[in-house]
Amino acid sequence: MGLRDGRVAARLPARDLRRARAFYADMLGLEPSEERPGGLLYRFADGEFALFESSGAASGSHTQLGWEVDDIDATVAELRSRGVVFDDVDAPGLVTVGGIAEVSGNYPSKGVGERAAWFRDSEGNVLGIGQPIR
Repeated sequence: MGLRDGRVAARLPARDLRRARAFYADMLGLEPSEERPGGLLYRFADGEFALFESSGAASGSHTQLGWEVDDIDATVAELRSRGVVFDDVDAPGLVTVGGIAEVSGNYPSKGVGERAAWFRDSEGNVLGIGQPIR
């Protein structure tokens, strides 16, 4: 009972839910598994997230949702072919090359580091993709 036994699910704000739905469908190839007035629910093999209509804006200053993938190069290439634009990062200790950064350190169960890439959805939410380095 309690949080430890609960499921974790992310929530992302969308000022324009119709525009957000089109972005997730056209650019990411995702369709909602359920919808309700003011919200869209997306389910995956392991987890879910919802887009909800909001007058608030995404901060756009940090990763709000991330996917862990087996092949980041193929995933980035596929998303680029759909028109997704990846962020270029050039900060101390974190630089993207071809849209992908090598991030040192990781949780021990996930490996020694991670290859990562970031992009923004139509609403300004920062989304990330990561592939553990084992």
